[in-house]
Amino acid sequence: MSWRSESIWIEFITGSRKTSNFCWAFILFLGSLGFLLVGISSYLGRNFISLFASQQILFFPQGIVMSFYGIAGLFISCYLWCTIFWNVGSGYDLFDRKEGIVRIFRWGFPGKSRRIFLRFLMKDIQSIRIEVKEGVSARRVLYMEIRGQGAIPLIRTDENFTTREIEQKAAELAYFLRVPIEVF
Repeated sequence: MSWRSESIWIEFITGSRKTSNFCWAFILFLGSLGFLLVGISSYLGRNFISLFASQQILFFPQGIVMSFYGIAGLFISCYLWCTIFWNVGSGYDLFDRKEGIVRIFRWGFPGKSRRIFLRFLMKDIQSIRIEVKEGVSARRVLYMEIRGQGAIPLIRTDENFTTREIEQKAAELAYFLRVPIEVF
């Protein structure tokens, strides 16, 4: 989602609150909870899950391993739910031709660096760079090359833009900023 005028361009960046992240966190939570319940039921000799008889799974070694996988999965699920709750990676890119300033803001993990705020002068922007890698794990990323700072990604690396969409976005942004496009 973006907003544009004659002199200002604001590009809003979605963070971790995406449908796929909710689905993966929920599936991982349920799966790890199932593993943990089977491991505990094999230790106690009671059936917490009606699909498996506790006598079929010995506590040593299967029950211990399933309990370990269940606990590990719950930790990973908790991590995913925290990134969703904190909306890590969300923010905005603001390009202001009137003031000649570019502002990039992202939310990070809680702590000293929770708010990530970058500010550059427009005259320091060398180019807009497109990186396209096709194949099994295709990757299409849009970068802004800053003089003396290197390349800064402008979109999430896991967004699935087509080559045409990324080229269109790069062309519009390069035209707005009045800088060339580089393709890698």
